[in-house]
Amino acid sequence: MTSHDDESADDLAPVTPLFGVRGARSGRTGADAVASSHPSKGLASVGDDDEPVDPSGDGARRDPVRDAAAALAAVTEHWSDGSAVAPAHGDEAEAEEPPEDLDAQRARAENVSLHALSRRGVSSAEMASLLEARDLDPEVVADEVSRLEGVGLLNDRELAENLLETKQGRKGLGRGAVTSELRSRGIDASVIEEVLAETDDADEQARADEWAEKRAGSLRGLDRATAERRLNGYLMRRGYRSDTIRRAVEKALPRGGSSRGGVRFE
Repeated sequence: MTSHDDESADDLAPVTPLFGVRGARSGRTGADAVASSHPSKGLASVGDDDEPVDPSGDGARRDPVRDAAAALAAVTEHWSDGSAVAPAHGDEAEAEEPPEDLDAQRARAENVSLHALSRRGVSSAEMASLLEARDLDPEVVADEVSRLEGVGLLNDRELAENLLETKQGRKGLGRGAVTSELRSRGIDASVIEEVLAETDDADEQARADEWAEKRAGSLRGLDRATAERRLNGYLMRRGYRSDTIRRAVEKALPRGGSSRGGVRFE
């Protein structure tokens, strides 16, 4: 005889598994079936009590917070122990050159000085300035200048005499212009005074007269005041003194009569 409970159970409709027969046979819960039906989500968290699942399929459980902390610790240790060096760029990548010793500087100073002297006469001051511009040690500069003076390759007095002859004899410059030239070359004032003391005032006047007469030929057709003003300016620019200029202008621009090589004014 069948019980009342058995009769009730027979009246119930058969239960169809929500996730198919396969899910039912595997014994997975509904949450497990959902997780397995979405493999593309990688590490999936199902429910509040489940942990992330390693997508590699080995079944190991992983803690993402713990993994991140471990990775940060590894990076910190890598940079703190000096094993990692930042790449160098530009000039920092090149090793600094060792400083040049004094012997090497002396050899370089000799080459520089001989090259300069092969082009023109140089004063001691000019040579010192030239060597200093090559970043040479002050001791090396002083020694090289002394060496050149000792062998006669630097001689300020001789240089001053040569410049005096060139500026006065060839270019017709007066004493003032020659003095300025010698000073600009760094020659000592005492040397300049000694050299100029050897010049003769009569020779200075003769040179001024000669250049005044040459210039007067281009002043023809001008009134006397204009001709005198221009001739005065010309001789002043050539470095002659005022009294020397006055006598040279009177000779080149006489008042009345005639003067050979000059301009006649009535």
